[in-house]
Amino acid sequence: MTYLTRLLAVCTGAILLTGDPAASQQRTGWVSQFEGLAVFQGNAGLSAGGEFSASRAFVRGGGLYRFDSGASAGLFLSYGEFSYDFSFAGNQPWDRIRDVRISAPVRFSVGETATVFVSPQVRWDYEKGAQSSDGRTYGVFAGISWQVNPNLRIGPAFGAFSEVGTDGTEIFPAVLVDWDFSPNWNLSTGTGLGATQGPGVILSYQHSDAWSFSLAARSERVRFRLDNTGLAPGGVGEDRSIPVVLSVAYEPNPGVRVSAFVGAEFDGRLTLDSATGTEISRQDYDTAPIVGLAARIRF
Repeated sequence: MTYLTRLLAVCTGAILLTGDPAASQQRTGWVSQFEGLAVFQGNAGLSAGGEFSASRAFVRGGGLYRFDSGASAGLFLSYGEFSYDFSFAGNQPWDRIRDVRISAPVRFSVGETATVFVSPQVRWDYEKGAQSSDGRTYGVFAGISWQVNPNLRIGPAFGAFSEVGTDGTEIFPAVLVDWDFSPNWNLSTGTGLGATQGPGVILSYQHSDAWSFSLAARSERVRFRLDNTGLAPGGVGEDRSIPVVLSVAYEPNPGVRVSAFVGAEFDGRLTLDSATGTEISRQDYDTAPIVGLAARIRF
């Protein structure tokens, strides 16, 4: 995984714990949250010939418990599926990929301005028909951020994660930013529902209490274990790209949010490795259009 991807990936836990209203609202007790996402990627030509399209569905549910002290602890369970459709005949590199995640974020304050978070996570990324345990990875996000002024929160963090098809653990640093740099405007390192290993940067504009607009970009990368058939039995597949999207969100009340987005995936690449770690195929793919819908309910 590239340094940029790892740098952005650590923001997943950070935003969940320092920027999510569910984690920061003042009431005590449980706050439950359920989310859904559907994304379609149009046809993209492959550098070695042929083309492919893809779709994705993702759901997440769980909750955070906020204590009287302001600390919080939570548990979230996610399930997603990637579905690939390749145009060429014969063996396909892969078909349907499953993505299962469990995370347990913890957050507490230190002094008057600092917030510490720790967010361990376990993931299973594997092709349908493969053993889920062969696609298991695990790791932790941790860090601290300070409220520098009423408009800016910033601080360092680090992550330590394993990867499918590789040995050892990678440790990497990050910088967290949540900046209201102008009335109604915000710049943050953030994540999206169903983001893989690459949350990114979000520029948002709050048009009214109910309507907001945003421009988001992130470096995405997912590695997954393949089944025992096809071009690389028991091998590892990888899909990486840089999606850039414009979105509009409607939030009639703090408990309900729906959004739609449109954009494109840039610098895409599909990689196929054998079970022994030898690279079999690496293909770039053309810029691909993407469109999607997302919804969230919180109570």
